[in-house]
Amino acid sequence: MGRYLIGVGLLLVVIGAVVLAGEKLGIRLGSLPGDIRIEGKRGGFYFPVVTCLVVSGVLSLLAWLFLPR
Repeated sequence: MGRYLIGVGLLLVVIGAVVLAGEKLGIRLGSLPGDIRIEGKRGGFYFPVVTCLVVSGVLSLLAWLFLPR
């Protein structure tokens, strides 16, 4: 259990570093072209369609490369 928690923690640190590095390079997840944003007088709606597709593609590629078949 301890090794699992350490692995998850290290994974979160790596993900955080990638997000920060992406912001420095001008790539901001959550505000990509194609993300749906509707704002009105009483509130708004936001759904990151393209961001979800990019994250899904990257995770699928990583799973395909590193998980045993």
